[in-house]
Amino acid sequence: MSLLLPGPDGTTNRYEPRAAPLALPPGPPPASRSVFSAAHVVADPYADVAPDAPAAVDWDATLAFRRHLWSHGLGVAEAMDTAQRGMGLDWPVAAELIRRSAAEAKAVGGRIACGVGTDQLGSGALAEVRAAYEEQLALVEEAGAQPIVMASRALAAAARSAEDYLSVYEHLLRQASGPVILHWLGPMFDPALDGYWGSADLDAATDTFLDVIAAHPDKVDGIKVSLLDARREVELRRRLPDGVRCYTGDDFNYPELIAGDEQGFSHALLGIFDPLGPLAAQAVRLLDKGDTGAFHATLDPTVPLSRHLFEPPTRFYKTGVVFLAWLAGHQSHFTMVGGLQSARSLRHFARAYELADGLGLFPDPSLAASRMKSLLTVYGVAQ
Repeated sequence: MSLLLPGPDGTTNRYEPRAAPLALPPGPPPASRSVFSAAHVVADPYADVAPDAPAAVDWDATLAFRRHLWSHGLGVAEAMDTAQRGMGLDWPVAAELIRRSAAEAKAVGGRIACGVGTDQLGSGALAEVRAAYEEQLALVEEAGAQPIVMASRALAAAARSAEDYLSVYEHLLRQASGPVILHWLGPMFDPALDGYWGSADLDAATDTFLDVIAAHPDKVDGIKVSLLDARREVELRRRLPDGVRCYTGDDFNYPELIAGDEQGFSHALLGIFDPLGPLAAQAVRLLDKGDTGAFHATLDPTVPLSRHLFEPPTRFYKTGVVFLAWLAGHQSHFTMVGGLQSARSLRHFARAYELADGLGLFPDPSLAASRMKSLLTVYGVAQ
């Protein structure tokens, strides 16, 4: 089946899908790097949900996708921004997601870390921000998952100085029963986080971030950096205390950051490893064997797809992630919580399909082509 796809110049072009997918069998967790996929949630397409109502989640399909990731040796980063925290998924539903996914991880022996934020709080004083963080930290720890302390919109609004960030984070780290992952999410992912750590100057912000870690290095397993700036991540990585890991969140430059250099490397906690999960795991297992060339040959060709999905407005990358999950057969529909399936254009979808198909990511290329054809028909592109 060939497809007539819209191109960047407004014309349509004939595309021939590939005949066979890549062979990506399940495998053990990579040994040389810790690799997490930040996983999406599957909406319930039959729920009668108003725009401002709580999200309706298809729990069976959502948990099945996590089992898919675990089967390939990936850890699951749960209830993060890829799961639409703050963009359709509110705290009560996120809390249920954490409980269910943590129980599923225990049942299958999968690694899981879960987002700790303050999204039950619209806004508030610093004491209220601390209390909101504490509530979520307690739930994640009770569920048996590793906490990922996410950046807080409420803290960004309430803080008046770097010292306010230090106070809140140091208090939270003292409360944590074990090492956490700290997440620095840049404003390209969430504009409300501009000036996080008390300054729009990234050098000053980095110093404050490092001060938080230095105060309690025993309580910090690692940091996830999502600034889309490879040079800055490498410089920050080299300044970390011994034993504190860097988990790259750079969906533009992940191959070079994971491969590393003579002074170290980054582990991974990435939204792009939702659609790339099996291929990413296979690539990192090549690093386990010391075959850096094969690692790059496997993972470097995926960067154009990732850069496309994460193009501005970057926060809408979730739409492309769920779109590819639908084409790949991981869910039966292309519906998202909050109606976010409307956040990207048909041309964006068409290019994402071409790039993913070219990589061999679809387990059943004919199913992906058939579903792409149905979407094109809805948009009025005659085949």
